[in-house]
Amino acid sequence: MIKIDSKEKCCGCWACVQRCPKHCITMVEDDEGFLYPKVDSSLCIDCSLCEKVCPVINQGEPRIPDMVYAAKNLNEEIRMASSSGGIFTLLAEEIIAKSGVVFGARFNEEWDVVHDYTETIEGLSAFRGSKYVQSRVGKCYSQVEEFLKKGRKVLFSGTPCQIAGLKRFLRKEYDNLLTVDFVCHGVPSPGIWREYLKEETTRQCGGKNTVLSHPVLNGRDARIESISFRNKSLGWKKYSFALTFSVSDGHGEKNSVLLSEPLNKNIFLRGFLADLYLRPSCYACPSKSFKSGSDITIGDFWGVQHVMPEIDDDKGVSVVMVNDGDKWKSETLSLWSIEDYRQYSLYKSCQHSICGLLFHKMGGSVSLRVILLEKPILIRRKMRSLVAAVAKYSGFLRFYKLIIKKK
Repeated sequence: MIKIDSKEKCCGCWACVQRCPKHCITMVEDDEGFLYPKVDSSLCIDCSLCEKVCPVINQGEPRIPDMVYAAKNLNEEIRMASSSGGIFTLLAEEIIAKSGVVFGARFNEEWDVVHDYTETIEGLSAFRGSKYVQSRVGKCYSQVEEFLKKGRKVLFSGTPCQIAGLKRFLRKEYDNLLTVDFVCHGVPSPGIWREYLKEETTRQCGGKNTVLSHPVLNGRDARIESISFRNKSLGWKKYSFALTFSVSDGHGEKNSVLLSEPLNKNIFLRGFLADLYLRPSCYACPSKSFKSGSDITIGDFWGVQHVMPEIDDDKGVSVVMVNDGDKWKSETLSLWSIEDYRQYSLYKSCQHSICGLLFHKMGGSVSLRVILLEKPILIRRKMRSLVAAVAKYSGFLRFYKLIIKKK
């Protein structure tokens, strides 16, 4: 029987829920909006399948990618609508062209993030772009298994821990399955996301909202029309958070209200990058160092302007790490081979901080809590950078390394 004695030991992948033969496990939301499994012990038959498919209990081995590339989609419209180089869409289009099925994360009617699938090119647009909220996997692993057993090609995209959960759930390798994860910093709280949206809706449209998808503000109908975490209107490197509302004036006329804030101004993104409201398991991630078992890992190629300036146009370049060179080959990508690529988030979990622990204990709005807690984090980071610089330029760091080597 799966037992969660510490929240750090559950990544919320849903594998245990879907594999249970008695359907006695449900996912229950905590105060932060994260989901955790709850077992009805009266129905449990102690088969231990839930434990066997858990990617935290059964972690994979660290791996090294077979090949690493810089890549970008030559379709400018798709690349501009994507978070980085538009590579997910190209991979997905290849699967759809072979009568396959693509799974990814999309917004639902209430602007929560859920996993779903599509069998059409048109359906891929909902999966495009980063969504900095943990998605609900629901029944997707079972649906993947059903399609695979029918011989359909399947692409499943998700966080590394979701890929690890799918692999454990399936219990065998399938040649017709392509798994794609991404360089993951961590997943923010769905509860904080809902709280932020309510505050922003009220601030932008001037009223008290009740339902996010269709609130009534001062007698006017208002609806969130679109959300983009990575809008490129100011460029890829200075991406913005963009939120569009349509507001009725009560006489049948509708006006658009646009919120567009750069990364360093948007309060939700600032709190996310300061690690204030990530899932507890993200501080002890079970899937770092490519342990997820994914076939391909994609992400932003930050710093491309320094190493490959000739391909940087500030519209987005992806890094593509092929973890199984025998399983995937493509002739539709523009690829540039990279000899060495390292990014902190690939190997190290984010760090706990007292500020993160305090965030959920504090009262007030999301904006107020982020502003109050972000400053100590920035001061601490600057102090660490200063200490590192002094150690480097004083020669102490080199001396310390020599002593360690002698030991």
